[in-house]
Amino acid sequence: MRLVVPLIFGILGCAVLVTLGSWQLERLAWKTALLDEIEARIGAEPVALPDVFDVEADRFLPVVVSGRTLGAELVALTSVQGVGPGYRIVSAFETDGGRLIMVDEGFVPSDARDVERPGVAMSVVGNLHWPREVDSFTPEPDLAKGLVFARDVEVMATALGTEAVLLVVRDVSGTDLRATPLPVTSTGIPNNHLGYAVQWFGLAIVWAGMTAFFLWGMRRGGREDMT
Repeated sequence: MRLVVPLIFGILGCAVLVTLGSWQLERLAWKTALLDEIEARIGAEPVALPDVFDVEADRFLPVVVSGRTLGAELVALTSVQGVGPGYRIVSAFETDGGRLIMVDEGFVPSDARDVERPGVAMSVVGNLHWPREVDSFTPEPDLAKGLVFARDVEVMATALGTEAVLLVVRDVSGTDLRATPLPVTSTGIPNNHLGYAVQWFGLAIVWAGMTAFFLWGMRRGGREDMT
């Protein structure tokens, strides 16, 4: 009878851990489908710039727009694997229809930060984006120097006097590239659910083993007491 309580405790513990592992597998399937949907959206045929923006519905929307940069820009600190630290060039951009938006032209190395980039006409294909890069550890922007440490669309738009929308360049025509494009991809979106599932199932196996060992020890001890 004294084995019943630890046996029940062991079974319940295993059940909870297996349930958590199964839930993570369900999350894995959901996240994989979501990433596939995002990739399909990113690579879809570009459309004209919407008249009104919905931050969630229009995130990653492929857009084509023509106009010109205005010579006003911010630089966003970043780093590219295999290249090193540098900056994203975020330029104020006036469309042919007279709208003011921001265009993320791409990456330049640190020594090219202060290179003059005057206004130039161009046609841009890219994706609308409202990055979620700001957290409690992000330094305050140094707008006097045109420097931001994360792409906060609202802050950058206020500083550049544009609509709160960022178009991240995929392709540019009509002029030479002034930066290396860093197109929007889904690679920065975490999908760690498989690892979490393996951890929960692994803990379930360990829990079951420990329960079995504990019960074996109790039963053996009981037999020794009887002798």
